[in-house]
Amino acid sequence: MPGWIAFTGLVGIILLALGGLLVQAPASSLTQLFDDGEIIRIIRHTLLQAGLSTLISVSLAIPLARALARRQYFWGRKLLIRLSSISLVIPTMVAVLGIAAVHGHNGWLNQALSALGFEAAYSIYGLNGILIAHVFFNLPLATRVFLNVIESLPGETWRLSSQLGLGPMSIFRHIEWPLLRSVIPGIAGLIFLLCFTSFAIVLALGGGPKWSTLEVAIYQAMRFDFDLARGVGLALVQIAICLALVLIFSSTRQEFSFQATHNTRSVRPDTEQYLPRVIDTLVIVMFAAFLLSPLLAVFLRAMNSALPQVITSPAFIQATLSSLIISLSAALFALLLSLPIAFLHKNLQRKGARQQSALLDIGSTLILVVPPLTLGMGLFLVLRSFAGLSQLGFFLVILINGMLAVPFVLRILQPAIVASAQQVDRLSASLGIQGWALLKLIYWPRICKPVGFALALAATLSMGDMGVIALFGTQDLSTLPLLIYRLFGAYRMDEAAAVAMLLCLLCFMLFWLIEHLAGRETC
Repeated sequence: MPGWIAFTGLVGIILLALGGLLVQAPASSLTQLFDDGEIIRIIRHTLLQAGLSTLISVSLAIPLARALARRQYFWGRKLLIRLSSISLVIPTMVAVLGIAAVHGHNGWLNQALSALGFEAAYSIYGLNGILIAHVFFNLPLATRVFLNVIESLPGETWRLSSQLGLGPMSIFRHIEWPLLRSVIPGIAGLIFLLCFTSFAIVLALGGGPKWSTLEVAIYQAMRFDFDLARGVGLALVQIAICLALVLIFSSTRQEFSFQATHNTRSVRPDTEQYLPRVIDTLVIVMFAAFLLSPLLAVFLRAMNSALPQVITSPAFIQATLSSLIISLSAALFALLLSLPIAFLHKNLQRKGARQQSALLDIGSTLILVVPPLTLGMGLFLVLRSFAGLSQLGFFLVILINGMLAVPFVLRILQPAIVASAQQVDRLSASLGIQGWALLKLIYWPRICKPVGFALALAATLSMGDMGVIALFGTQDLSTLPLLIYRLFGAYRMDEAAAVAMLLCLLCFMLFWLIEHLAGRETC
């Protein structure tokens, strides 16, 4: 029953927001919306930047994953792979600030080109900046997926390929590509949706209305123009396109499987050849420079005279407190929703209720289809008759951030709970242990570490969120990402870099502290 209540509440809030949008959007306003050529241009540009970002990220991830798979032993390999996961937790505005410091007009790259006698190669604002930022976040994600697939190949594959004398291209064509091809649609679909609904990156680096996307257009219509009909129409268009994309990518999903007859590992036959070694080294070095240089630029620029002033400023203290309260509250709310749903999913699997289990999976990930700005706008339209923006803003930011973290928390909790159930359910049933005692005495010692990791991830994601707070943020309600954006827009780069460094450190400390406390061995 708690699982169905949590699931119904999650889906009910989403449907309530969508209902609020539909009530405010008569058919006549939608028809007028499509008569506007500006909307068609925005949709076209949104699809274009998302498509290019996905194509570049996936295309670069393939050679990078192959290089990391072939070079199993070099200094810093494990650290580089771990750092490649920072795209999950690093705040968007921190990355934007670092990318501007490296690739901007006066950035490191253009300064190096000027020293060599070349003119500035490009501007960071516009399509160039959007693509660079999207690749920064999505290239590591795709690389980790592809690397896991390649490294899961059994040792017999490499022994057989060595006996057959297969070269690097033959190995890629006959062994690696069939596996990668099966997972590319899934990861490409995820990256496309993330780029399609991207907000903070386009808002900060879009360079004006020319490269505005649907998400930014919704924000401008609601926040600055106060045009509810236009904002609602754009939100419904975005949801319709996202649903269509989800159906398309789901239909192209493929599964791969293989069985190994031995557990011994074998050396790949293409690791000792000179040309692949040189190419792999260049690819890995370029990836490390691309990934680490923005973060290094933020930390170096933050060490300036503005740092003590920023730390003691009332705006920073207020934004820090708000960020901590919002992130911790949202993480707890996400956990309270996810734990009952995860146990319900386990029970349905045990009973063989596949249709109900599939419904639970689809409903729990529905939040990923509805963009945060759209969800926030719908809930605000429903609740605005009861309270104003100043009263609703803080509550809605916590609510939406918590809901956005639910799919990620579930992906962590469900496998741990299912694995524990296979070991303890029969014995617990025979002993008559059930309810709260079952959770506290039997399950909690086994799942406390995954719970700690999930709680830390949810808090960190909420800490770095820029989407929802941009819609509801005021002078009295501000978070650290919103403060960075305001300083960035005012060209107060030293102060923005200082806040970005402090936000990054706060995220890492919060992640470590929550994971350590919630998942310690004595829990």
